[in-house]
Amino acid sequence: MLACLCAMLLPAVLHADDDTLAAEVRGKGWIVFPARTEMGDWDVYLMRPDGSQRRNITNTPDANESYPLFSRDGTRVLFRRLARGENIDGNDYGRQGVPVVASSDGTDARVLGGEGDLPWASWSPNGKELVCLSLKGVTFADATTGKVTRTLKRSGFFQQLTWSPDGKWLSGVSNSFGTAWSVARMNATTGETNSVSTTDNCTPDWFPDSKRMIFSNRHASDVAQGKAGWTQLWMADADGKNPQLVYAEDGRHIYGGHVSPDGKYVLFTGNPQEDGDPANGGAPMALMRLADAPVIGGDSAALRKLHPKARSGPVLTLPKGWEPCWTYHEITFTR
Repeated sequence: MLACLCAMLLPAVLHADDDTLAAEVRGKGWIVFPARTEMGDWDVYLMRPDGSQRRNITNTPDANESYPLFSRDGTRVLFRRLARGENIDGNDYGRQGVPVVASSDGTDARVLGGEGDLPWASWSPNGKELVCLSLKGVTFADATTGKVTRTLKRSGFFQQLTWSPDGKWLSGVSNSFGTAWSVARMNATTGETNSVSTTDNCTPDWFPDSKRMIFSNRHASDVAQGKAGWTQLWMADADGKNPQLVYAEDGRHIYGGHVSPDGKYVLFTGNPQEDGDPANGGAPMALMRLADAPVIGGDSAALRKLHPKARSGPVLTLPKGWEPCWTYHEITFTR
């Protein structure tokens, strides 16, 4: 999947295409992501979409930080801060530590609650509210004070909640549709739900049109045959129709799909370990055009047989990280 690790698997001609893709996205805003520092802790970083101008914006050697999310206008970032000795958990990261809000350059950081408060918080489109998820329900809170303003039943949703750009919907992982790991949609007003994909799915996110979703999927053909399988990146309409493969590769689990603000590109991570391996070093991130989908990395002979029209790239390799988020807002650095 990733050129720096798998160059021997990709035809040399793709390198020029990768360079073209890098030049195409270089000036398209910033990506925020958590990554390990040289001191071994996790901090929040920014970089250009081609991997350049990488900079640490938290610099907290006594703590770990994870799960950064830009507000929709790109002016603020929300993340979790953990104790230095606590490993980031691939399933519980949205409720670990304390919630912190900062300007998008990392300045003016402010702790918004205590340990475990505002779990799985996600920005409202206008940045004035946060939506959160716990076993007690889906809660909506003031983004400045953290005060809860209303609540919905969680209806089986249990992690990875995200508010749609149009404000009408929530996405998340649910155990209410016949499997323990379904990607589902919830009406943000009524609480009504529908499944989007029901076979071993996670890390859902929205397209900017709020009509489609991207998510990780352990494909049904593998599950039906009793195989462990490798997690693939798929997209579908938010009502569950028109599922389509985006990226897959034998030997790598593909997680953390995040669509660019214009809906033309997608970010993701890929790792031989489950959950993107946040307890260790994370994984190299990657970027591709959605217009090039489906793409299959490496040899992946069985996958290529299933998807004979799939391409081999281009796929741009990015530094190691986890759960990236993208804004086209141009950030001004004050330090």
